Amino acid sequence: MRRRRRGWWLGCVAVGALIATSGCGLVESNPEPDGSAPPTAEASGGTDDTGGGTGGTDSPGDGKPAAEGTLPNVPTVEAARTQLAGLKVAPHGSMSGYSRSSFSHWAQQGDKCDSREVVLERDGKDVQRDDECKAVSGTWVSAFDGVTLDSASKVDIDHIVPLANAWRSGAARWDADKRKAFANDLEQPQLIAASASSNRSKGDQGPDEWQPPEKSYWCTYGRAWTAVKSSYELSVTESEKGMLKDMLDTCES
Repeated sequence: MRRRRRGWWLGCVAVGALIATSGCGLVESNPEPDGSAPPTAEASGGTDDTGGGTGGTDSPGDGKPAAEGTLPNVPTVEAARTQLAGLKVAPHGSMSGYSRSSFSHWAQQGDKCDSREVVLERDGKDVQRDDECKAVSGTWVSAFDGVTLDSASKVDIDHIVPLANAWRSGAARWDADKRKAFANDLEQPQLIAASASSNRSKGDQGPDEWQPPEKSYWCTYGRAWTAVKSSYELSVTESEKGMLKDMLDTCES
């Protein structure tokens, strides 16, 4: 180590370098903050990739979220076990060529409403929309962590199976129409309102790498993830399959 004779400013440079290095590491380890809120008058900025939720007033919800929540077509645990057994096990594929823009979202669903607004209305309570189908009031409970959100600008729409995860488990071979359908799927348990902090913590990680902080939601999360991968014939890694089995086991505890 160098002697201290150069003065206090060397310490400042070292601290600055450490902070810069740590920041870069975080970005690289979680490249996909999935489905973040678009910028609004209430948001502090950002885009669909970088996030626009403001935070600051989120609070734990009163009680735990419902076991099923609002996700559609979540299979029974028995059906999920059967689906899991049928999934192809393979290592992650290459991320070469991946871009979020390859998965067109949010698609229009009629009456000026896009997929994000449909999920906001479905997952929220007392949601009021303006003439452009934008949610202007309501409350949302993030099933991942039990956080209550009091503004749509604080809500991210999470892809249960993230787009980048899908890419490296089979979606790289899809055409544009199938990727669009996947990114906007309102029939499978694929889209859910979530707090920005949980969504961005998850990034593009699989269940073996990230689990919902609210452990009571693991049963539903594991069933939903398995159903989506089964429906789209996406592969799972060995460790991913093992963690999904563990999540399904919580359904009986």
